[in-house]
Amino acid sequence: MTNFKTKSNHLRIWHLSFALSVGLKVFPLTLLATPCNAQQPNILFIAVDDLNDYISPLSNHPGVITPGFERLARRSTVFTNAHCAAPACHPSRVAVMTGVHPSESGIYRNLFGAHGPRWRDESPELKNAVVLSQHFRNNGYHAVGGGKIFHTLQWTPGDSQNDPEAWDEYRGNPLDPISKDWPRPNFRQNQNDGFRGQRPLSNHLFGAAVIDNAQEQDYGDHLIADWAIEQLNKSHDKPLFLAVGLFRPHIPWEVPKRWFDLYPIETVQLPKYQRGDLEDAHDHGRRHWHKWVEENNQWRKLMQGYLASISYVDHQVNRILDGLDNSLKADNTIIVLWSDHGFHIGEKENWEKFALWNQTTRVPLLVSLPNQFEKNGFPNHSRTNQPVTLTDLYPTLCQLASIPTPKQCSGLSFLEQLRNPNAARTQPALTSFFFHRESAASHAISGIRFRYVKYGNNFEELFDLQNDPEEFKNEIDNPNFTLVRNKLRNSIPAHPSENRTVPTDSKFHRGRLKTKLKKNAK
Repeated sequence: MTNFKTKSNHLRIWHLSFALSVGLKVFPLTLLATPCNAQQPNILFIAVDDLNDYISPLSNHPGVITPGFERLARRSTVFTNAHCAAPACHPSRVAVMTGVHPSESGIYRNLFGAHGPRWRDESPELKNAVVLSQHFRNNGYHAVGGGKIFHTLQWTPGDSQNDPEAWDEYRGNPLDPISKDWPRPNFRQNQNDGFRGQRPLSNHLFGAAVIDNAQEQDYGDHLIADWAIEQLNKSHDKPLFLAVGLFRPHIPWEVPKRWFDLYPIETVQLPKYQRGDLEDAHDHGRRHWHKWVEENNQWRKLMQGYLASISYVDHQVNRILDGLDNSLKADNTIIVLWSDHGFHIGEKENWEKFALWNQTTRVPLLVSLPNQFEKNGFPNHSRTNQPVTLTDLYPTLCQLASIPTPKQCSGLSFLEQLRNPNAARTQPALTSFFFHRESAASHAISGIRFRYVKYGNNFEELFDLQNDPEEFKNEIDNPNFTLVRNKLRNSIPAHPSENRTVPTDSKFHRGRLKTKLKKNAK
């Protein structure tokens, strides 16, 4: 563990160095007082998969319909400059649930084929890490989870990085939490029929379609919301930590017809787009996806599917809020809603995530505090543009619950921003990723106005988000920005961890599960 603590100290020194370099006020983590109350607050911890900033409380994409997110925003601090720790499901979620940033753990990418918390074997720094839910259990909470919290997919049953030991209860099988909830449409043609070239991904997974073979209440995130409402209405002799993982708007964009009907195809607007946008930018290596979309005139159709999926999951969030407000826990529950990363719908010729631009790293983050906090000077309808990273969630929740923060946490609590949205942060937001064919990790630094990216091949980007929110122009060589460029450049972690890959001898390999099942069947 000595090496891990050394890396943690390096990252904390990096936080302080950045603060001093840009003249920010430094708030001591351990001295921020939390409101005192005889009863600890419940935690409603909602994770939404692949949700970008199109929702109305953030960028408000033209025509988007998200009354549930608006409702939550009206009772929350909305973090308009929150960023994922890594632009991929597995590393982002492990970072949130352990509080350990990828630059320390070395888990930068999705690693498939697990059946259990293989991340403990993937990264030496995470071997003994205490999962967020387990930490709350250790401090008097009843921890319950359901849906996608750790990485899993609807089409990969049994491939899950969840840690069953970190929960008192989990809905269904914690190592196969969502696959049975999601039926697929009955496709009447081969996925490539009528299209030019081969569709990215197989089995219609990159596509949009209406689910018409079941009642809405019988599948998908509706079931997760039903379960969450049941949990909120149960009586517990301990405060509740309830983690709710909603899968849409992750691909495939398959939801009931009524959500597609909200977005007639002729009214769907595409994102702002600039031809030749990658001429001064890093090549993400995924332009073949966008090429297929444009050649087959599918951009509006796929945007329609994504927006429909956003409104579908927004409805589930609204239902969960109804369940909370009608429960006995309504007056003593902290709500945290976050997404594991942003998402591209053709911006910079990219689809999905796996990039380090603002559209990929910026995430919804809404935190709603109950009355006991408002009475102690915490506003509950505010917005802050201070930069935060999702690894900051773990220490923040610890402080809100008045429990100790584990030493493993590399994030910085944003309690002060919940108290005062204008309070300056002592660190920028840090997002890290490892691109194929590059020899080192890449890192993005997000401040209030500028974003700097240093890639593993030493390519650099600097964007002025105030005047260029779409990041169309790389300002890295602009002499007017030399000072800010150098400050942000110096904020890159000095000793980031090496890229971790699938371990060869982990007991959590999915293949070992298959072998065991075959032996037991004989």
